[in-house]
Amino acid sequence: MSQRAPFEIGIFTFGELTRDDQGRPIDAATRVRDILQWARVADEAGLDVFGVGEHHREDFAVSAPPVVLAAAAAQTKNIKLTSTVTVLSSADPVRVFEDFSTLDLVSGGRAEITAGRGAYLESFPLFGQSLDRYDEYFEEKLDLLLKIREENPVTWNGNTRAALDGAGVWPRPIQDELPIWAAVGGTPASAVRAGKLGLPLYLAILGAPERFGPLAQLYRGAAQQAGREPGRIGITSHFYVEETSQGARDNFYPHYSSYIGQNMPRTGQLDRDSFDAWASPRGALFAGSPAEIVDKILWEHEMLGHTRFLAQVGLGGLSQAQTLRSIELLATEVLPAVRAALGQ
Repeated sequence: MSQRAPFEIGIFTFGELTRDDQGRPIDAATRVRDILQWARVADEAGLDVFGVGEHHREDFAVSAPPVVLAAAAAQTKNIKLTSTVTVLSSADPVRVFEDFSTLDLVSGGRAEITAGRGAYLESFPLFGQSLDRYDEYFEEKLDLLLKIREENPVTWNGNTRAALDGAGVWPRPIQDELPIWAAVGGTPASAVRAGKLGLPLYLAILGAPERFGPLAQLYRGAAQQAGREPGRIGITSHFYVEETSQGARDNFYPHYSSYIGQNMPRTGQLDRDSFDAWASPRGALFAGSPAEIVDKILWEHEMLGHTRFLAQVGLGGLSQAQTLRSIELLATEVLPAVRAALGQ
């Protein structure tokens, strides 16, 4: 598949407050400082993208991605800064656009938005919204967000918020068009929607990677049927890399098992055999040596045709030193090898 742009690799986090390597709870202030250091190291090492996601729970440090990203903008020079994700269903699209346009100004044109419906539902009652209108909220608010990007002043009418009649939305971004990605967890209808709108697409690879191939095909087919050029595809995956495969898996397993137990209780206890299966060459988990990470990225690229890979880092209370080393290896060993293999 021809590349319209170099393959991009980056990192992201939700700012989980799992216990550290000494078994002590990580407090929110410490986690935010950690996250900003991850951004600085990722930028200095040459990664392409840095993202933070949104949750409104006591076990996550980030509920306001644009605030954290603005702090990262002041400490970085080149790396793109994105939400991963903005829970658009429970947000005001006017406020979202204003926040990320401001981030674009602060960062010198590096801001992106990733819009999603949200895997967790705590934001809906918190902001006084009904779960019965989950899909309606997202569809209407995405429509408004895109219209704000395209028009200023904007006129819009819907059922989920007050109408706008010739309303100016300021400031405008430095970029001619603020990038807006759509995040999909595995729902075919969501992939089709993104294709019809011509939006670039993120797929969160949390199950067997093969099952996401049909979603990528649905997405591209929907774009073509709508008369649009299919956008880029990015994938996100849980991640940890060390110099050796055995070292990476031995060191990561207890942390990742703790992370799964806290954040995915329906999965149940993650034993070592299951962990090793997930981290196998055809599993969804990226945990191993740089060479193994490269091979898995290229295998998924053949299947999905994606041009961006975001690694979710800092999971399960890994030490800051381990996380920073993993980020550096991703930038210095994995990224150049992937690009070389793709002839870039």
